[in-house]
Amino acid sequence: MIFTDFLKYVPKIAKENLIGEEAHQKMSPPERLNFVKENKDAILNSRKAAVLMLFYPKNTQTHLILIVRNAYPGVHSSQIGFPGGKVEAFDINLEATALRETHEEVGIAPEKISVVKAFTQLYIPPSNFTVFPFLGYSTEELVFKPDPREVFGIIEVSLNDFLDENNFTTENLQTSYMKEIELPVFKFDDKIVWGATGMMLSELKEVLKKVL
Repeated sequence: MIFTDFLKYVPKIAKENLIGEEAHQKMSPPERLNFVKENKDAILNSRKAAVLMLFYPKNTQTHLILIVRNAYPGVHSSQIGFPGGKVEAFDINLEATALRETHEEVGIAPEKISVVKAFTQLYIPPSNFTVFPFLGYSTEELVFKPDPREVFGIIEVSLNDFLDENNFTTENLQTSYMKEIELPVFKFDDKIVWGATGMMLSELKEVLKKVL
């Protein structure tokens, strides 16, 4: 989709209702729902993080950025996700966290980004974080400057590829709930996106399908 056309839909996206857990469940292991019900206290006391689902023009076409995290001793090592990170005491709100972390991780200053709306928060059991996603856009072509300490690589997904049902499939994967299970995934070229990022993408996709 041409980016100027995408911008025409932004006001409708901002007003569209979210479907939260319904969309998340399409991408989650069946055991996750029971885990969340049985661990409500852990969720209330979880750490907080915020991420940015950032759209922008590239060669006139609408794109969405994902990042590949560096390998490190932790549960999210080498995973694909959105720019973002944990809330710091000096952040004025969750939106500020998402913008700050995006600047730190991929070099895009907050003043270049317009935040459209918050999406449904999501609890991630392995890391005990509740993540708050925000949808934003930039009207200019972006030059990313990934922080080598945190970001291994950048994936630029066109909106057309994101919405293409051929890029929605299943894979046998290991999860924190089971050693191996067949799960729905997004597949962009040779990159597989699942887990928490896949759940957030699922809600984003459902909202866009209603509007575009």
